[in-house]
Amino acid sequence: MDISREPLIISCDTCVMAATSACDDCMMNCLIDTRHDGAVVLDFEEQKAVRLLAKAGLVPTLRHRATG
Repeated sequence: MDISREPLIISCDTCVMAATSACDDCMMNCLIDTRHDGAVVLDFEEQKAVRLLAKAGLVPTLRHRATG
């Protein structure tokens, strides 16, 4: 798996799965108070940490897919 060192911007406004059942256990709901309330930017080290937490079953896997 090729891991980009670019920041990952997660925003409900740009997610192709917004307003679907994928939102029910989306990690964004844990990171921000309400849906559609901004974006979260994860740097490379934070992205690695999220992947490790997801592999351990501690958080849902990141399913965000940006439009375009």
